[in-house]
Amino acid sequence: MTTTINNIRNFAIIAHIDHGKSTIADRIIHKCGGLTDREMKAQVLDSMDIERERGITIKAQTVKLNYKAKDGKNYVLNIIDTPGHVDFSYEVSRSLYACEGSILIVDSTQGVEAQTLANVYQALDINHEIIPVLNKIDLPASDIERTNKQIEDVIGIDTTEAVPCSGKTGEGIEDILEQIIHVLPGPKGEANNKLKCLLVDSWYDTYLGVVILVRVIDGKISKNMKIKMMSTNQDYFVEKVGVFTPKPKDISELNAGEIGFITTGIKVLSDTKVGDTICDANYPLKEALPGFKPSKPVVFCGLFPVDSSEYQKLKDGLAKLQLNDASFSYEPESSSALGLGFRCGFLGLLHLEIVTERLEREFDINLLTTTPGVVYKIHMNNGDVNDLQNPSSLPDPTLINFIEEPWIKATIITPDQYLGSIIKICQDKRGIQTNLSYSGNRAVVNYELPLNEVVFDFNDRLKSMTSGYASFDYEIIGHREGDLVKMSILVNSEPVDALAMMIHTDFAQSTGREVCEKLKDLIPRHNFMIPIQAAIGGKIIARETIKGFKKDVLTKIHGGGALDRKRKLLEKQKKGKARAKQFGKVEIPQEAFIGVLKISKES
Repeated sequence: MTTTINNIRNFAIIAHIDHGKSTIADRIIHKCGGLTDREMKAQVLDSMDIERERGITIKAQTVKLNYKAKDGKNYVLNIIDTPGHVDFSYEVSRSLYACEGSILIVDSTQGVEAQTLANVYQALDINHEIIPVLNKIDLPASDIERTNKQIEDVIGIDTTEAVPCSGKTGEGIEDILEQIIHVLPGPKGEANNKLKCLLVDSWYDTYLGVVILVRVIDGKISKNMKIKMMSTNQDYFVEKVGVFTPKPKDISELNAGEIGFITTGIKVLSDTKVGDTICDANYPLKEALPGFKPSKPVVFCGLFPVDSSEYQKLKDGLAKLQLNDASFSYEPESSSALGLGFRCGFLGLLHLEIVTERLEREFDINLLTTTPGVVYKIHMNNGDVNDLQNPSSLPDPTLINFIEEPWIKATIITPDQYLGSIIKICQDKRGIQTNLSYSGNRAVVNYELPLNEVVFDFNDRLKSMTSGYASFDYEIIGHREGDLVKMSILVNSEPVDALAMMIHTDFAQSTGREVCEKLKDLIPRHNFMIPIQAAIGGKIIARETIKGFKKDVLTKIHGGGALDRKRKLLEKQKKGKARAKQFGKVEIPQEAFIGVLKISKES
């Protein structure tokens, strides 16, 4: 079936977490006959085990469908189902660049939430046409009128054409498809021009090598064609061209306006840069596409293999994962306590959790994670400004003029009965309130907060204190000067670099005490006494002691001169313990590092 470019619709499905993106994608696939009844399963586009277990979308997935509209014409729909969580916003932004329009799904029982706003603003920034869709109308708590008003008040989108639907029952799915045909624009592109193609995503396949997801802007890409990657200036031959229907299906060529995948036998992962421009090697382009803004990791932590022989395995695993997820970075690092590993940057704690879990599952590596931290700017007395990712490499404090920490602008949307406790937690985290507005009985509150205070447990505490009703989204707004110090943890008078952390002076003592108490419980007893100390510079601010095992050396002594003999034996034991303490190595178990990681940063 030949399709003109005017009959193609490329669109992304965007929404807050759990508002029904993947379920509505399932219904659209089923309606268009992408899969048979027997092949259908819930969240068919969430292909990773970890996505299915957690019930979240991590990777944006594409699918090409054929749809016969009510006007009798045949259309090709290219859907991209995107993640909803703030940590995967880079996935969303990349997906939006490959489309001309978006379906905005809003849960009609919950209304507009923080990530709804963040994702819709990303779509509006690149001039997307947006179709509002009100999902879950089959639920008794659904309130279409209130949700429409919220969309107009909070986002400012006209809802007269909003489509009520239910991803569960399939009601309203055909109305969504008709809206896609009539409201969203077709792709702009010239089939007769030179090939111009955007590299949207890439991943590693054991059998095919690197698989590249592309959006053809102009021209066409076909099998056996010689192409050029403009960022590396390398030429390759196209071995395979295909689309996802959602099953992979080989075709002969991809034309202007279409989304599909190609393989070129690339084995070196660094050769496929997300956002790169692909052109015909025989007719190279003068100018590349603008590509994507590189993502900036905001949370850093060290990843070390528990077994040091798995270092190479970890290195290969990180390289393959980075190809699939361009939003995290890594560089080699060595630690006296943990050996060789990598310093990795992530977009948030959930992102960190997902990457470490994928490494453990997909590459069978036992990992040890150090305390996450953010990037600080160190202003030296000589005028130099250095980025600090690892607190253990902080320069001598006498050489430092001041330290800046990253701040965020947080948007929290909550039912108003929880507003008091949310304001309290934000004040405890050194937050500055910038705005408070209402839409019905829901408050929209904006705070400026230090990222270091938010990154550990803020989202979890927010959800637990509001029974899951509050939603939270943030963006980085820059660095500001802070009263920050480096807190070192000493075990048996030896600093443990993996446990060093940057902390605000106000919280140093209480956190130091908590860390010492936690380590006292988690480090096993040895034959000698082990002091655990938290220190700022040369000043000890907290201490706990793990008592050593004591062997009873006096039981067999009785009779004449027993007192002198007992004293001599005790002296000998004391000297042995002192020598053991001097030369004995304290093994810190993995549970101790994980335990310290989980300490909530409360003032």
